[in-house]
Amino acid sequence: MYVTVLSTGGTIASTGGDDGATPTRRGRELVDAVPALAEYADVDVEQVAQVPSYEMDAETLESIGDRVRELDGDEDVDAVVVTHGTDTLEETAYYLDVAVGPATPVFATGAQRRPDEYSADGPSNLLTAVRAADAFRDREGDGVDDGDGSDDRGCGVFVAFNEEIHAARRVTKTHTSKLETFRSVATGPVATVGRDGVAIHRPLRSESTRLPTDSLAADVYTIKSGSCATGDLVDAAIAAGADGLVLEATGIGNATKGIGTAVRDAIREGIPVVVASRCLEGRTAPVYGGVGGGDRLREYGAIFAGDLPAQKARIKLTLALTAFDDEDAVRRAFAD
Repeated sequence: MYVTVLSTGGTIASTGGDDGATPTRRGRELVDAVPALAEYADVDVEQVAQVPSYEMDAETLESIGDRVRELDGDEDVDAVVVTHGTDTLEETAYYLDVAVGPATPVFATGAQRRPDEYSADGPSNLLTAVRAADAFRDREGDGVDDGDGSDDRGCGVFVAFNEEIHAARRVTKTHTSKLETFRSVATGPVATVGRDGVAIHRPLRSESTRLPTDSLAADVYTIKSGSCATGDLVDAAIAAGADGLVLEATGIGNATKGIGTAVRDAIREGIPVVVASRCLEGRTAPVYGGVGGGDRLREYGAIFAGDLPAQKARIKLTLALTAFDDEDAVRRAFAD
């Protein structure tokens, strides 16, 4: 099996210093630190970025997507592993799943503890990703049908972390520092990795809806609601030239009166607003009345994100605004 590792920086590549921890180790060093990888694959390494993931920008994200697309077209590559910081790892994984939609399995991984800290988890997570790639390859082509007669086993983007494999659509970071930070709260992992092998629990395919673009050119702002929140930040985003807004609402999809009024005005100006929830589990729905209640937001024309969290809804809206010219198409992009 042949695996290409794309190294982008993050905690997995960081060491401490007088100015704080920063990515200093290259991808080749990360791979060489895990000799057991050779038991499962021939591994090539490319350095595509060297940044902490909280500094991930559109240009870098698009460049990662470009390289994943190229590797997806290489018949000699069986899997791609992206080493990445955990802060925005789920967003990169989701972007690759929606914007690239690779047929070659892609595994994003990283670390909560640096290589120069005790019990660093980067080597184990890297090994988890490669072991999963090996297991996924072995399970390809065994007749799983997605409804149109095609066997799509093995395609899509996954997060490999703490001996679990999660679908990019479902996974989120749930703890600032614990090793078990990544969870798929509604569905559980796609697979788990143990001493005796890889146990696969769900079909090995993307759980995202693909969009026909990889451009992040649109400007989308996220506004968070909470007690006493006003609509000032919505107004500021509009003044700054926002192409779209994501409202991280409370509960099932509600906001304060001030934010509700500002959202109404934004939609009247032709700016799409997507409503996500700040809750970790559950779906948004237009239920409550009042100026900022979900039912009133629906009347204004807001789009509800279902169980998609705000950080992923922002990625999706950014892509959708680039891909589609009409409001109905943007709305349909959130139908899943």
